Amino acid sequence: MRHIERHRNDRIGWLRASVLGANDGIVSTASLVLGVTASGASTRSILIAGVAGLVAGAMSMAAGEYVSVSSQADTEHADLERERQELADDPHHEHAEMTAIYMSRGLDRALAAQVATQLMAHDALGAHARDELGIIETMRANPLQAALASAVSFSVGAILPLLATLLLPATGRMWGVASSALVFLAGLGALAARTGGAPAGKAAARITLWSALAMAITAGIGTLFGVTT
Repeated sequence: MRHIERHRNDRIGWLRASVLGANDGIVSTASLVLGVTASGASTRSILIAGVAGLVAGAMSMAAGEYVSVSSQADTEHADLERERQELADDPHHEHAEMTAIYMSRGLDRALAAQVATQLMAHDALGAHARDELGIIETMRANPLQAALASAVSFSVGAILPLLATLLLPATGRMWGVASSALVFLAGLGALAARTGGAPAGKAAARITLWSALAMAITAGIGTLFGVTT
C-alpha cells in the first residue's frame, strides 16, 4: 500500500547540518565583521578578516561534522555487529527480547511472540536494529553528507554579511550588517522550521535572540579594544 502521509524524519540529518552551518556562517561572520568594524579598522581589513573567517569556518564545520558523525556511525556499526553475533549465538534469547519489547508496547504475549517470529524471519537484524537499538535506516549517520552540507551552508551564510559589508557605506555599516544578519537569521529559522514541519515563528524568534546576543558581545569587545586607523 502506498504511504500517503508526509513525514519529515528522513530530512533530520542533512537539515540539522545545513541549518547549523548556515546559522554559524551568518552569526560568526557578522559578529567578526561587527567586532573588527567597532575596532575602527579599514574596509579592506574588515573584508580580509571576513573572508578568512569564511574559509576557516567552512573547513572547521566540515571537519567537525565529519568527525562527530563518523563517531556516531562507528557506534552504530559496532552495535549492529554485536547484535548480528548475538543473533547467531543465541537466537532464542533474541526472540525473547523482541517478544518482551512488543509486549511492553501493548501486545499480549502470544501476539508479541508471533510478531517477533515473523519480523525476525523476514529480517532479524533489521528488526533488532529498529526495535531494540533504535537505529532506523533513514536516520543512519552519513559523515560525508553532514560535512558537505555544513561546509556549503556555512559558506552561503557567511557570504551574506560580507556582501552587506561591501555594499553598505562605512557610516551605517554597524547597524546595516547587524540588522541584515538578523533578517537573514529569522528567515533561516522560519525556513528550517517549515522544512521540518515545525512552527516557524518560534524557531525564528529563538535563532534571532541568541544570534543578536552573540553579535552584541562581539561588537562590544571590538569597541573595548578599538584601534585608531
